[in-house]
Amino acid sequence: QVQLVESGGGLVQAGGSLKLSCAASGRTFSISSMAWYRQAPGDQRDSVARIRSGGITNYADSVKGRFTISRDGRNTVYLQMNSLKPEDTAVYYCNANTAWGDNWGQGTQVTVSS
Repeated sequence: QVQLVESGGGLVQAGGSLKLSCAASGRTFSISSMAWYRQAPGDQRDSVARIRSGGITNYADSVKGRFTISRDGRNTVYLQMNSLKPEDTAVYYCNANTAWGDNWGQGTQVTVSS
């Protein structure tokens, strides 16, 4: 099992920036990739960005050029969000993928006002 705790969400005006953090604990040696997802009210949970071993990253088209995912060693992953838009408003969830399945954090709210 991997435990994940997110932080850094909040309220920001359109065009502003936020940086989310996710701290992993437990069987962190088993993590193969980490990611950020988001879910707006009434919508499904969608992938935003993923970072794999070796630092390979993938982004949703809607955030390319604005968001940057990074990882500090094995235990912490970040999501730097710039040029935020009202449509980025959602609960953001940290994800850690292991051989035994996915692990999720509790989520952190990001609200972007117009």
